[in-house]
Amino acid sequence: MLDETDARNRYRTAPKREDYTIDQQWHTYSAEEHDRWNRLAKAVTELLPGRAAPEFIEAVQTLDLSGGGVPDMEKLSEKLRPLTGWSVVPVADLVPDEVFFDHLANRRFPAGAFIRSEAEMEYLEEPDIFHDVFGHVPLLADPTYADFMEAYGKGGQAAMERGQLHNLARLYWYTIEFGLMRHADGLRIFGAGILSSTGEIRFSLEDTSSNRIGFDLERVMRTEYEIDDYQKTYFVINDFKSLLSECYGDFSALYDRLKGAEDIAPDAVLDTDRVFHRGDMTYFKKT
Repeated sequence: MLDETDARNRYRTAPKREDYTIDQQWHTYSAEEHDRWNRLAKAVTELLPGRAAPEFIEAVQTLDLSGGGVPDMEKLSEKLRPLTGWSVVPVADLVPDEVFFDHLANRRFPAGAFIRSEAEMEYLEEPDIFHDVFGHVPLLADPTYADFMEAYGKGGQAAMERGQLHNLARLYWYTIEFGLMRHADGLRIFGAGILSSTGEIRFSLEDTSSNRIGFDLERVMRTEYEIDDYQKTYFVINDFKSLLSECYGDFSALYDRLKGAEDIAPDAVLDTDRVFHRGDMTYFKKT
């Protein structure tokens, strides 16, 4: 008998290969699931102009993710691979860290195959195919961002050996998942955790509650984060080229400094921060 978690995610009991990939079995998605994808994509796409990074908006169109139902990852990879060498591989749920980093280091993005239920349309605790594919995959069509993701995968392997994966996880959280970037007309979103949530798309840019602070690698790696609510701080990069430049290389000296440094609270603003907006935390005082 399936427990509640397995019933919600039918892929959880699917046979796994050594690299934790599974068969997506695209033909098994129901008409209701395809419709759910289309409604999610429509709701998010309508919010993108003036809020999302132009590179993201362009890639959503290039990869045709906005209205054709749940994507077939094999066919999606056929579009993506000629652009940057990346592919998308289906997995049942979150994979072990060493497996995740190996996939990224070899330009494979592991994406959850299940799609959220109707009850979870607005908020989902674990990543589903909409979060992983609509949120993460479009920017893998951008050559510079694609290089950054590969570098992150290789860096993860090194961080595990040093026992400092928690520091590198913060970099992933505050850029790949919840990153903002500068644009001539204001701040824009590139983080997948924001771009797969209609609520956080608005909140991250327009609500007065959260801090928006200029990206600093060491600062980010010291900063704790929220896992079950909107973020109290969003970090702002200049562009993907500068992000890659700062994060490409040996972090050994940085990790040595971090071992003796105190963690920074998610809502903190330091005297050394480059502040785009100091949050008033109003939202968080109500919850």
